[in-house]
Amino acid sequence: MSSKAIIVTGAASGLGQAAARALADNGYRIAALDLAAIDAAALPENANSYSVDVSETQAVDAICAQVAQDFGGIHGLVNCAGIVKGGKLVSRKGPHDAEAFKQVIAVNVFGTFNLMRAAGALMAENEPDTDGARGVIVNTSSIAAYDGQIGQIAYAASKGAVASMTLPAARDMASLGIRVVSIAPGIFDTPMLAGLPEDVRSALEATVPFPAKLADPADFGAMALHIFQNKTLNGEVIRLDGALRMAPQ
Repeated sequence: MSSKAIIVTGAASGLGQAAARALADNGYRIAALDLAAIDAAALPENANSYSVDVSETQAVDAICAQVAQDFGGIHGLVNCAGIVKGGKLVSRKGPHDAEAFKQVIAVNVFGTFNLMRAAGALMAENEPDTDGARGVIVNTSSIAAYDGQIGQIAYAASKGAVASMTLPAARDMASLGIRVVSIAPGIFDTPMLAGLPEDVRSALEATVPFPAKLADPADFGAMALHIFQNKTLNGEVIRLDGALRMAPQ
C-alpha cells in the first residue's frame, strides 16, 4: 500500500490531521479533505488539500473523481469528519432541537457512508495486489456509541450508526478486496478539548484508568496506520480509550 493515495476527511485538525501525518510519514500520499481549504502549513508532505461538505452527494462524487485523477487512483479512505451538538432529549428548554439532530446525523453518519460509497467504487477499479486487496477504509466511531452520556443523544446515535455500519460494509466490500475497520476513540487531546479549563481537563484525565490522561492524537494516527498494514484486520470496531467507560455525565 505504501506510496498509494489515501483520502482523509476532517484532515485540518485533531484526529484527521494525526491520521494524515502518520500515513504520510510512512510513504502514503494524502488527499486531505475538510469543509474549508486547509492551510499548507497544516498539511503533511505528499498531501493535496480539497474542500468539500461530506454530506453533499454530488460534491463528494466530484471530489473523489478529482482525487483519483490527481493521484492516479484511490487506495484508502480515513473518515474523520464529524460534528458535535449537545442537548438532552427533553430539558427545561423543551424537546431536543430536531434540526441539530438531523445535522449531526447528516455529517457523521451520511457523510461517512457518502465517502465510503464514492471512494469505495473507485477503489474497486484498482488492480488487486498479490493478496487480492484493492483498498482499505477506516471510519471513526466513538466510545459514545457504547457509553453515551447525558446530552449526547445525537452524537451517540451517530457514532453508534458508524459502528453498526462496519461489519456489513466489510461484508459488502469483501468480494472487491476492500477492508473496512472502525476506530472508537475515547477522550483525545484535540482542539475541541484544548480550550477547556485546566481543572476540567484534569477531571477528565482522572476518569481514564490507564494511561490517565487525554490521549495523544498521534495514537489515533498510529492505529489508523496499523489498520492499513494489518491485512487480516477487517469488519472490527476497535476501542482506543485507555479502558475508559464513560459515566452518565
